[in-house]
Amino acid sequence: MRSIENIVEEYLVAGARLGDRKAIARLAALRGPGFLRHAYRLLGNRDDAQDAMQDAWIEILKGLNGLHDDRAFPAWAYRIVTRRAARIIAANIKRRRHAADVAAVEDVSIAETASEAADAHAVRQAIKSLPPPQAAAISLFYLEDMSVAEVAIALDVPPGTIKTRLMHARTKLNKALKGDLDE
Repeated sequence: MRSIENIVEEYLVAGARLGDRKAIARLAALRGPGFLRHAYRLLGNRDDAQDAMQDAWIEILKGLNGLHDDRAFPAWAYRIVTRRAARIIAANIKRRRHAADVAAVEDVSIAETASEAADAHAVRQAIKSLPPPQAAAISLFYLEDMSVAEVAIALDVPPGTIKTRLMHARTKLNKALKGDLDE
């Protein structure tokens, strides 16, 4: 069963396709923060993430007429953000052959207690230690609440690859987080 949020999003996508500026603005407000978090996780740099998101929105708005199922918008749009981030990574590699420093992922939710803040920090650090493909898969699956199929579309890889990445990421996160608890 579709939620009210999904139905509203589909309506906004249809309105954006027709050029309704209010629908575009509401769609950007609804999905923009998630796209920015995803780009940031992939790029590790807020400025690059904002550039990727801005370029992605241009491509998303231009390509809406080619999207035949409005329900597929989130996965389709995340794929565009992923590709834009990949282009920025490729450009950065060309400019400098050194590995980029990866900044800690910003905490997007405010922890209510010190214990929750410590737990959130430990999880962020553990995700940060994962290889980028695993970090992207685990973040989209759990933090953006996407299905395996949607993550596969967003990252442009087969669903089986996503399942494997999730399995390895869970194993590494479990090990890393248990290690923190044991210490």
